[in-house]
Amino acid sequence: MAQLMALEGGAAPARQPTAQRSTGRWRGWVLPGSALALWWLASHLGWSHSGLLVSPQQVWHTGVEQIVTGALWRALSASLARELTGFILGTVGGLLLGGLLGLSPWAQRAIGPSFNTFKQISLFAWIPLISVWFGLGDLAKIVFLSLAALIPVVAHVSDGIRNVPVSLLEVARVFRYNRRQTILRVIVPAALPSIFTGVYLALIYSWLATLGAEYLLVAGRGIGNLLVDGSDQFRMDLVLFGVIVIGLVGWALNAVARALERHIFAASRN
Repeated sequence: MAQLMALEGGAAPARQPTAQRSTGRWRGWVLPGSALALWWLASHLGWSHSGLLVSPQQVWHTGVEQIVTGALWRALSASLARELTGFILGTVGGLLLGGLLGLSPWAQRAIGPSFNTFKQISLFAWIPLISVWFGLGDLAKIVFLSLAALIPVVAHVSDGIRNVPVSLLEVARVFRYNRRQTILRVIVPAALPSIFTGVYLALIYSWLATLGAEYLLVAGRGIGNLLVDGSDQFRMDLVLFGVIVIGLVGWALNAVARALERHIFAASRN
């Protein structure tokens, strides 16, 4: 693939200076730091006496209590297990279906219109049907998460394959690649950015869908159930702690996905 890109005159993007990248990372902490300072100031000065505004110290103590008792780890492990299971199932299915739609004109004509209609339906509109078919337990949640991961992967994989430049395919014909070699050496590397975008979105969507599934399909244990319990008990400290944990997990998943993306693209250029 590197030879083909060289023939096309492609060049690697210029890297940003290290100091500039470091400054950009620090800028990302300005907004959350400001929000935390404003939150502490509002609670410390007593700007609101409503139970809706709890202090950062109270949220901190609640978090320590959840960690020491093991409640956080039990909820988080259950949520992540569902998320990863649904993500893997949906991604594998999306790669297969997206590859079929991208590589087969017949499949695109036969299945493409139905899929394009299917993906317009709101994901949460399927929950009543899923709950009737699969109940309220883990199976229903995993089916829902698989569906959340499947749709972006299918869309980006099929689009990435269909949008491979014709010039690259022409060069592959000059090299006399067979069908398998063309797919593995030309189509997949050229479509890799789009494919990875679909997988990245599947990871994020499946995590968001995990919380929605646990909030709406309340049976079982998970971070979403932690929010439900806090809301039912009117414990805003527990709700805010759950929100913070959700944000940190989402940030960690994003960091892992970006690191994996850099590793895959670096390997593909070698």
